[in-house]
Amino acid sequence: MTKDHVDIQGFFIILLITMLWGLNYPAVKISNTGLSPVFTTFLRSVIATCCGVIYCIVVRQPLFQRGILLFHGAMTGILFGIEFIFLYYGLLYTNASRAVILLYLSPFVVTIGAHFFLKERLTILKGVGLILAFLGIFLVFKGKPSEYNKLMLIGDLCEIMAAVFWGATTIYIKKYLAQKVHPINTFLYQLAFSIPIMLVGALLLEHTWIREITTPVALSLFYQSVIVAFASYLAWFKLIHIYPVAQLSVFTFLTPIFGVFASAIIMKEQLTMGLLAGLTFVCIGIYCTNYQKRQRAQS
Repeated sequence: MTKDHVDIQGFFIILLITMLWGLNYPAVKISNTGLSPVFTTFLRSVIATCCGVIYCIVVRQPLFQRGILLFHGAMTGILFGIEFIFLYYGLLYTNASRAVILLYLSPFVVTIGAHFFLKERLTILKGVGLILAFLGIFLVFKGKPSEYNKLMLIGDLCEIMAAVFWGATTIYIKKYLAQKVHPINTFLYQLAFSIPIMLVGALLLEHTWIREITTPVALSLFYQSVIVAFASYLAWFKLIHIYPVAQLSVFTFLTPIFGVFASAIIMKEQLTMGLLAGLTFVCIGIYCTNYQKRQRAQS
C-alpha cells in the first residue's frame, strides 16, 4: 500500500533509521582500532549480503535480474564499493563528526547530477541550498579542532570523494534501475557487486587486516553489517516503496546532526564553533534543495 505523505508511523521509522546512520560513524572509528578500514568494508558487505540472500529466500524474491539490468546492477555495486573505501579509509585520519558532515555533500552532488543527467531543473532555491552547503563545508574546514594536522586533511578529502561517489551511485540507480527492478534487488546489487571491489582495495592498500579483535570491535562490526547495512537499508527501501521519496529525502538531513553529537559523546571529539556552524548551514542547504520537490509531491 502506498501513501501520499509521511504519516506518524513513517516519521518515527525514518527518525530511527537516521539515528542508526548517524551512530555508524563512531562505530567505524571503533572498528578501525582492531580491523583495517577497507577490509572492514569487505566484511560488512559479505555479512549484509548473506543476510539479504536469506531474506530473499524467505520472501521468495528472485536474487538478481538478467541482461542489461544485471550490468547496471554491477555498475552500482562498483560505485558503492569505491564510495565506502573512501569513507572508511578517510575515517582513519579525520574525526567522525567531520566525516558525517562532509559525506552529506552527496545530496548536492545528486542535485547537480540530476540537472545534467536526469533533466531535473536546478531551481533558484536549489542553488541557494548549494551555496549554503558549500559555505557550511568552508566553515567546517575553518573551524579546525585543536588536534588538526595534515593527515586529517587527507581524511577530509577522502570523505568528500565518498560523497561524490555516493551521489554518482544515486544518479546511476535513478537513471538505469529505478522502476525497473525490485528495491531488494537494488539493495543486493550494491552490496554483492561491491565485495570484489573492496577485497581488491584491501589487498592493494592494506598489509595487516586484523590487528586485535576486542568485544567493542566485534560489536561495532555487527552493528555496521547487520543493523545498518542490512536492516536499516532494507527498511529504507521499504519506506521508499510506501512513501514519496521526495518527502523522505528531507528527513535524511537529521543524520549529520545525530552523527556529530554521537561522535562527541562516544568518541569525545571536540565540537568547535566552525563545526557546529558548518553543520547548521549544511542541514539548511539540504532542506532547501529538497523543499521544492516536497511541495510538488504534496500538490
